Amino acid sequence: MSSFSSSSASSSSSLNEVILTSSPEGPITAYNPSSGAILAHFSGSRSPRRGLTFAGKPFIAASHISPTTGSGSVHLYNLWSSTPLHNIPVPEPVAPLATTADGSYLFTGGLSGNVYAISVPKGDILRSFSAHDKPVSCLKISRDGSLLISGGDDGVIATVPIFQLVDEHTDDKNLDDLMLQKFVAHNDSVTAITCCMGSCNSIIISCSMDCTCKFWRLLNGTHLSTVTFPCAIMGLALDPTEADFFAAGSDGLIYKGLLKYQSRQQMHKGQELVTLANRHDGVVVSVMMMNEGKNLVSAAEDGSVYIWEIEKRQVVMVLKNELAGSISEMVIATGIGGSRGCGVVKTGKAGNDSGGGVFEMYGEKLLDLSIKNTIELENVMTVAEKDRSKAIDMLESAIAMYERLLELILKEAMAMAGATASNTNEKEKDGM
Repeated sequence: MSSFSSSSASSSSSLNEVILTSSPEGPITAYNPSSGAILAHFSGSRSPRRGLTFAGKPFIAASHISPTTGSGSVHLYNLWSSTPLHNIPVPEPVAPLATTADGSYLFTGGLSGNVYAISVPKGDILRSFSAHDKPVSCLKISRDGSLLISGGDDGVIATVPIFQLVDEHTDDKNLDDLMLQKFVAHNDSVTAITCCMGSCNSIIISCSMDCTCKFWRLLNGTHLSTVTFPCAIMGLALDPTEADFFAAGSDGLIYKGLLKYQSRQQMHKGQELVTLANRHDGVVVSVMMMNEGKNLVSAAEDGSVYIWEIEKRQVVMVLKNELAGSISEMVIATGIGGSRGCGVVKTGKAGNDSGGGVFEMYGEKLLDLSIKNTIELENVMTVAEKDRSKAIDMLESAIAMYERLLELILKEAMAMAGATASNTNEKEKDGM
């Protein structure tokens, strides 16, 4: 079921974006954000919170906990089938997922506090290590793709270089030594981690059940500031300029705050939170930006998905799916709108489902769009300049991280050299 306001058409997403939601008791559901129509259902997964992501463009990955045995696995779907293409068994029940940009590697966190690195699509567990003393609650990959950042129910944040997790020559015994940062961030479970624009001083924001969001410097784990809320915060979204943030409240509200102060007067006033008008009937589990930052999407445990117009702070579309049940996670796919065939298609005729092409209507509509309506030269130049600036910042971040890694490697090499010298001296003494 979907409902619309008069302004929904003007603020709807571009046609190559798709909203996906997972559920602990129902199928994964794909929505067309332009019309509110249900595009597909992907069946067979019972996914806990944070258990949904994209593994590159070909695959959807979903954590699955068997309702009969309680065992854990990860399901891989492609865009042409409503049932899992591959079932990846894992040693324990897992929840949060994260993947590298190319979809070659998938990371998941378990109840024991272990994190697992898995090859995709083969499904081999390349490495596992203990990151937390309690269940892993969220995973995030840094903007430059070099670090895996994990949060746990123990309130701890840990960062590990990804190349150490996927390199077959890495010694498992040295993983703890090569962990870049591990620190207590919150008094309760870390619910989500958001990365700001990459730079040598890049910042991450952590959300928690302790009703705070905290800002940290990624390179050294320095605490920068804390924003306190009247409820637990389950997730955070940043606008494209990273001037404002939107926080998902456990009370069903969306909170808006400032990341960048425009004047000294604002800075002296401190953080003033504003709540968006409409309220979900359940805990808001996820918030994400869409349509080049013109819209915000929020999903709640009650099964509702709201699409907001940012400028007016108003809901312009409400998506509701009785089949899906409650929502455990939401992701937005970009660039798969022209795919042909995916899942179980809702044709619009009562009781008539087919498997012939879930995003087929997207492809047809895209062909009808004129280039003038979709690409304006001025916008392209503006985006290109922003991308150039971000690329420079990310390069600076990578250089800083690699300098840190070189320091760790040098330290280990010096320790080994010292041990070798000590053994040599002992042998010389024995010889005398």
